[in-house]
This record gives sequence, structure tokens and C-alpha cells, in this order.
Amino acid sequence: MMSPFEHLRDEFSHAWDALIDGWQRLYRRAAGAMTRFSQGSEAQADSASSTALAERSTGWGVLAGEVLDGEDKIVVRLETPGMSKDDFDLEVVGDYLVVRGEKRVSREETQGRWQITECAYGSFERAIPLPAQVNGDQASASYEQGVLRVELPKRQPRERGVKLAVS
Repeated sequence: MMSPFEHLRDEFSHAWDALIDGWQRLYRRAAGAMTRFSQGSEAQADSASSTALAERSTGWGVLAGEVLDGEDKIVVRLETPGMSKDDFDLEVVGDYLVVRGEKRVSREETQGRWQITECAYGSFERAIPLPAQVNGDQASASYEQGVLRVELPKRQPRERGVKLAVS
């Protein structure tokens, strides 16, 4: 028979394991959505306030997106408002779509003492895992109303063998 202390220790151990497992699952799911923004390549030297805004708005941000696995293609959509199509560099590397870009700070004057910054600006890179092999050289991309859409045709599996008729 277990003592109350041993029973409590055993229950605590199970609870701790469940908590760790939950955090690990949450981390795996969220890690792909978080994107690190670093100071942009464009100099923000026009004033001290825009330099302060650029420094304050770098850090972690979310580029919401989705990967759709269709019959013959994979479609990746990323919400990237405030950018233009020339701000992106796309590359297929192995089983990943790598999206690089830069969100530039648009300067706004504010009155008052309070400022809240929830947007991230600067250079970023995000590697999106693809669920199947693709033909990267046949991919196409478009950018409309703040959404980057990349279509990647799936690589067709090679036929293992073809039976030939004997004539």
C-alpha cells in the first residue's frame, strides 16, 4: 500500500509530465507561425522618432498563413499586409518554402503620451514545411490585398515499371 506522501508524489509526477507534454505540443504548433523580425536594411535616419519606432517594432511577430495540400499542387498563403510584391524573395529548399522579405516602417506622427506598438517591422525569413515534394521551378506567386499566394505543382512520382506487350 502506498503512503499518502508517495501517492502525492506519484500524482504530481503525472501532472508534471502532462504539463510538459502540453507545452511541447503547443510549442511545435506555434513555432511555425512565429517569425523573427530584425532591423531592416533601409536606414531609418531621417529622425530620432522614426529610429526609435524601428527599434521598438522589431522582434517576434505572426505572419498568419495556411498550407493547402491539393491533388496536383500545394498552395501557401501568408497574410503580409503593408508590403509590395517586390519586398519578397521566395525559394524552394528541399521540403521547405523559404519566404524572405522586409516590412518597412511607415512613419506616423502621434500626439499624446501613449504609444502602443503591436506591428513588427524589419527583415524576416520564414521556412514553411511542405507536405509533399514539389517542382520549385514551375511555382508561381502572386500578391494581392495583403496576401502572398504561392502555388507549387507537386512532383509526380516516377512510374516503377511499364509492362510491354510482346508482338
